[in-house]
Amino acid sequence: MTFSSESRVNEIALSNPEARRVLEDAGIDYCCGGARSLKEACRRANVPAADVLRRLSAGRERVAPDRVPWTAAPLADLTKHIRERHHQYVRDAIPRLRALLAKIREKHGSGHRELDKIEKLFDHVAREMLMHMQKEEQALFPCIDSLERAVNSGGATEPPPFRNVKNPIYSMMKEHDSAGELVREIRFFTNNYKAPAGACTSYQAAYQGLEEFEKDLHLHVHLENNILFPRAVELEAAMD
Repeated sequence: MTFSSESRVNEIALSNPEARRVLEDAGIDYCCGGARSLKEACRRANVPAADVLRRLSAGRERVAPDRVPWTAAPLADLTKHIRERHHQYVRDAIPRLRALLAKIREKHGSGHRELDKIEKLFDHVAREMLMHMQKEEQALFPCIDSLERAVNSGGATEPPPFRNVKNPIYSMMKEHDSAGELVREIRFFTNNYKAPAGACTSYQAAYQGLEEFEKDLHLHVHLENNILFPRAVELEAAMD
C-alpha cells in the first residue's frame, strides 16, 4: 500500500506492524489521533512528513504480516487477546513503574523537579487505566462477545447492561483520549524518555519502562478504537 501526506494515520497503522513502529519512532499518535491525516499528525509531532513517508516506504520492504489478522479474526479472540496481552501488561507494569519512579524521585528529585510531575502523571494514568480495563472486562467485552455469538447462531443476545454498544464504546474512546493525553505529557516532561547524562540504572530503567508503557498503550488503543469497536458497531447494526 502506498501512502501520502493525506493518508489517515489509523489506515497507515492498520496496514502492518512495521508501519506502526515507524509512527511510534516519530512520536505520532495512531490510536486516539488516528483520524488525522499524516500531514496533520506530523505537524503536531513536529516531524517532517516527507521523512516519515520515506521511512514507511522503506519499511514496506521488510514487512512481516501480523500473526493474527485482527480485522477478520473472531471478536471473542480479539477481546481475549486484549485482556491477556495488554490488560495484563498494564497490571504488571504499574507497580513496577510506580516503585521505580518513587525511588528516583526520592534520590534525584531535588535536582530534577520534573520527577514529581512525572510520578503524579503516571499515577493518574495508572488509576484511569485500571478502572477503564475493569469496565471493559466486566461489561463491554462480554456484551461484544454475546453479540457475536448471537449473530453466529442466529439467536437472541443476552440482555446488555446498556441500551446499545455505541454508548459504552463512546465512553471508552473518551477515556482512551484522556490516557493518551497523560502519556503525551509524560513524554514531554521526560524529554522524549531521555534520561539525563550520567543517570543511574534505575533512572534509565524508569524512562525505558515509561516509553514501553506508551508504546503498549498505543497498540492497545489501536486494537480497540480502529478494529474492535468499529466491528462491534457493525455487528450490532447487523442484528437490526
